[in-house]
Parts: sequence; C-alpha cells; structure tokens
Amino acid sequence: MSDNTQPSAEQRFLESLKAREATRGAEPTWIAARRQAAAARFEAIGFPDKRVEQWKYTDVRRIRDGEFALADDADFSPAQAAALTLPIAAIRLSFVDGVFAPELSDTGALPAGASVEPLTRALADNHEAVGAVLGRLTGVEFSPFAALNTAFAEEGAVIRLAPGTVVETPILLQFLSRAGEQPVMSHPRVLVQAGARSQATVLEHYVGEPAAANFTNVVAEAILERGALLTHYTLQESPLDDLLVRSLQVEQGRDSRFTSFTVNLGGALVRNDLVADLNAQGAEANYYGLFFAQGRQHVDNHTLVNHNAPLTFSNENYKGVLGDRARGVFNGKVVVKRDSQKIEAHQSNANLLLSDRAEIDTKPELEIYADDVKCSHGATTGQLDEDAVFALRTRGIDEQTARGLLTLAFAGEVMELVGLDAVAERVELTVAGKLPERFNLGGLVEAALLDEQAFEEEPGHDRND
Repeated sequence: MSDNTQPSAEQRFLESLKAREATRGAEPTWIAARRQAAAARFEAIGFPDKRVEQWKYTDVRRIRDGEFALADDADFSPAQAAALTLPIAAIRLSFVDGVFAPELSDTGALPAGASVEPLTRALADNHEAVGAVLGRLTGVEFSPFAALNTAFAEEGAVIRLAPGTVVETPILLQFLSRAGEQPVMSHPRVLVQAGARSQATVLEHYVGEPAAANFTNVVAEAILERGALLTHYTLQESPLDDLLVRSLQVEQGRDSRFTSFTVNLGGALVRNDLVADLNAQGAEANYYGLFFAQGRQHVDNHTLVNHNAPLTFSNENYKGVLGDRARGVFNGKVVVKRDSQKIEAHQSNANLLLSDRAEIDTKPELEIYADDVKCSHGATTGQLDEDAVFALRTRGIDEQTARGLLTLAFAGEVMELVGLDAVAERVELTVAGKLPERFNLGGLVEAALLDEQAFEEEPGHDRND
C-alpha cells in the first residue's frame, strides 16, 4: 500500500534548506548551530495562521503554499538596474533575489570610520565579531519568519560606524526582484552598528521587474550607542505579485535618536514589524509611515516601542490610503515599563478609504506601568470630502487630478518630514500620478484647500487622546 501523505509546508521549506546545505561550503560552527536551532524552531511552530493574535488579520497562505527556489546568481544587467534605481547619490549595496551584485554596488564614497559590506565579506573578515552581535535583538523566538530567516540567511549587509563617524551620503541597500519561470525566495540579513555620536541615513529599497512573483523575508537589527543618530528609510515598491515580510528591531542607548520612515507602495502581501527598545535616558524613537494599496494588495504594519527607561520619548504617525479591494492593518503598541517615569509617547494612525470595498483594521495600544507619564494614541478612518473635490474642479482641475492632490495632502503631514526628495517623488507619482507643473501642492495647502479636513471621518472611528 503506497503512502500518499504529502509533506507539510514547513517540511517543504526545510527540504529546500537541506538541499542547499549539500551545496554550501564549510561554515563556522556557530553558524551551523544557529541554522539547526532556527530550523527546529520553525518546524515546531510552523507558519502562523489567524488564530495567532499577531497575525489575526493577515493570511500567509500565499507564502506557505508557494513553491520557491533559491537564487544562485545575481544576473541583472546594469541597464535594467539603472531603470529601477532611485536617482540619488548614495553609497550602494545591491542584491538580486538575495544574492550580492558587486557590479551594481558602489561604496567608494565611504568616510574613514565607516564600513558598508555584504554579510559574506564581513563574516570572512571577522566572523566572531559579527556573530557576537548578529541575532542578539531578533532571535528565532521573535516570529516564525525570523526563525526561517536565520535558518536560510546567507547574504545581507553589515554597516558599522565608529564612534564620532558622520556619513553624509545616504547608504542605499537595494533589493532587486527578477521575473522568471520559477518564483524564488531570499532571506537577507541586515546589521547596523552605530557607535557613540555617529550619524547616518540608511535606505532599504525594494523594487523589481513588473512580472516578478518572489518571496523576500528580511531581518534587520540596529544598535545605537550613546548619542548616535540613525535615520532609516524603507521604500517598498515591489512588483504587485511579490511577497515581503520584514522585521527591524532597534536597541537604543542614552541620548540616541532613531527615526524611521516606512513607505509601502507595492507588493501583493507585505508585513512590517518594527520594534524599538529605549534602554536609557534621553533615547528617542520616531516612527513615520505611509502605506498606499489598491487592487487586492494587503499591507500589515505592526509596531512596538518599549520605554524601558525614564525620560525617554517616542512619536508615531502612520497614514494609510486604500483603494479598490485593498486591505490594510495597523497595530501599534507602546509599552511603558515599571519605573519608567517622565516619559512621553504619542501615537496616531489615520486612514483614507478611496473605495467602499477597501478595509482597514487598526489597533493603537498603550500599556503603562508607570504613573508620571504623558501619553496619547488615536485612530481615524474616513473618505475624501466631495465638497473639496468639487472646490478644486471649479478651479479648472480635472476630477482625477483633484482626487490625487487631496490624497497627497492627506499624506502631507508625514511626507513633509521626508528628507530624501527621491522618496517623496516616488510617493507622489504612485499616489497622484505625474502632476502638471502648474499644480503646486504647497501653494494649494497654503490656500487652505488641501488639508486634513478634506476627508470625512466615518462614524464609529473616534480619536482617543
């Protein structure tokens, strides 16, 4: 009697891991041990389903049931890459389906005291120093996808800043997705170590060929020592059939400041986890997010700020714009630990629905165990005000452009803080299309036509401060 039992999704992924191990060269003992522990953890807990609270609104069956290969090369022509690369002067590491592409990379503008290199090179140079830090913040217990990343991770980026180092030029990590007959998966790892009083801007850019349908599973960790300033951008404009799961966990020392801009414009299924641990007085975390989805796109943002010390500060402002049958999720949580007095934490999530069939599930949370604090949180959901659309049309603006301008104005509170013009321009192009030169968004805002009053809140979605 034949056995027709099919392997589980978890077993299929782990079979791919075993096949990879057969072709992989020798690795340090600690890497092999971590892979084994991560694989065991992933096999034990499996892919999350909607019974898991953190994944209640996000169905990962497209990932679980997918048949993904692992890429062996980074074959991507410079002309193809140039068409997808942001027009920005940057120190750049490029990866094609998770494989480092040296010919598409450029680290020549690095100042003394800074290093930006692929993970494989950093491990070859000093694997013990990298291993002492890698995985310290985001271990295999964080999520099934973190465990999967640890089991499979072969490449990524390591950014190290010596104390007092200032990198004026943005550091761009470009993740390119190719279209092919066989969908592929990649599991990049990113590590940022910012020494005392160092400063840098890091931009993760996810983009690819329009017909790509791949799975990218990223784990990033950032350690900020005393007085370090790190501005981190994520610009996600993956092909509309791509699947992306990201986690970024940050550890902050005294007087450090971490500012995050998370911009989601593409992808079929996107999940972002962002965690900051404010571990010493004066630490500050700022989260700004914009997610724009249409068609059947699904974008899930989970954020967490842990105020582990007194006299720390956090501010969060996420905005969602959803059209057609798109679905968005925002779950933001602030935890104020016991004895973390005199902290200040603010959180806001506003959402604009451009269709009656679009959905948003929003849940801002405060968990406070101290009594001398200043905290606020709230969420709103609404639609464009038709009177505002009409007012613009009376000024000679066609309806599509009017709606685009109003939508941009809704996002303006976040976008006006973006310090990289190339990122802002991509948002404008996606949200409102290419606007005629005669339309000056700033001027219209000053004219009091375009502001956050240009959308109507739906009943039952109140702001709680």
